[in-house]
This record gives sequence, C-alpha cells and structure tokens, in this order.
Amino acid sequence: MNLNLRNAVIHNVTGNSQEQLEDTIVDAIQNGEEKMLPGLGVLFEVIWKNSSEKEKKEMLEALENGLKH
Repeated sequence: MNLNLRNAVIHNVTGNSQEQLEDTIVDAIQNGEEKMLPGLGVLFEVIWKNSSEKEKKEMLEALENGLKH
C-alpha cells in the first residue's frame, strides 16, 4: 500500500471522536465502493497495532465466524 495513502487516511481521521470514526467506518461499509477498502485497511491496521493479544484473538474469531457460510 502506498505510504502516502496511509498517511492521508490517518491525517483525515486524526482527532475525530468515536462517533465520527464510527460514521466513517459505517459509511465506507454501506457505500460498498472498492475505493474505500484501502482506507478501511489503514483503520484496521491502527486497531490491530493498538490491541492486546486477547483483543486480536477475539477479532480473529469474529472474522473466522463471519467468513463461515
């Protein structure tokens, strides 16, 4: 991923409240546009880097369950 894109995404949401961050995530998911995926990836990277091992395990379990048919 282009480092400039990563920096731009982080710059655009730095200082946002939890409500604003949630709105950004929900809007990107509901919008369904592929161009939003890199931004969600950057946000997930921030979440992952700031999560405990227990939280990471919970996210992986949620992801695994969400991918089951």
